[in-house]
Amino acid sequence: MHILLVEDDDRVAAALRPALHRNGMTTTRLAHGRGVVDHLAGVDVVLLDLGLPDIDGVDVCREIRAVSEVPVIVVSARGEVDDRILGLHSGADDYLVKPYDIGELLARVHAVYRRRRVVPAAGSAGPDDVVVIDDVSVDLHRHSVTVAGRPVNLTRKEFQVLALLASSGGAVCPRSRIVAEVWGRTWAGANRTLDVHVATLRTKLGRADLVQTVRGVGYRLGVPDNGPSFNGTE
Repeated sequence: MHILLVEDDDRVAAALRPALHRNGMTTTRLAHGRGVVDHLAGVDVVLLDLGLPDIDGVDVCREIRAVSEVPVIVVSARGEVDDRILGLHSGADDYLVKPYDIGELLARVHAVYRRRRVVPAAGSAGPDDVVVIDDVSVDLHRHSVTVAGRPVNLTRKEFQVLALLASSGGAVCPRSRIVAEVWGRTWAGANRTLDVHVATLRTKLGRADLVQTVRGVGYRLGVPDNGPSFNGTE
């Protein structure tokens, strides 16, 4: 995943870029707002500060949205409700107030990227919305799951956990990311709640090895060597 970081503060950029790189992302950093639209090619997510030295970040967001549907997350010290509303109305997909937890930022990056990638613009199921692992089929758009052709009834949270793992293609999803994306917050008993949902998910699917625990990190799907397939075919 390639991130365009629009941030004028050298200290913030110097701290953030290594964290993104450690999580498998590449970055391009701009310290100004003018000309951002000329750097959107190949970008998966834009992290946009509002307090830029040459042009207000809100105007930059509007310029981006006029030419591209690339996901934009505003990352700003402006934390008032009116500022957040203005940023979202300007076309941002999400808004995070500084200072922030890096785990939450990463979770939001993955969330907006996944939403833009798997949800068809026309509102109908697209060819890449179905993930198939052996005889388990996960329709990310219709929110439905079948095992050996049999429908499986999952709660909304159970499906969201499974969909997140399925769309990660066998990569490990840290607990913090799953909790942040599925529940939108964290609390003292979050890990226990996640464990209970995973246990129930395994029981309902009848595939104990499908959702695998990575000790000390999180969960991943046990996929075949050639990975999951899409379009409902193997």
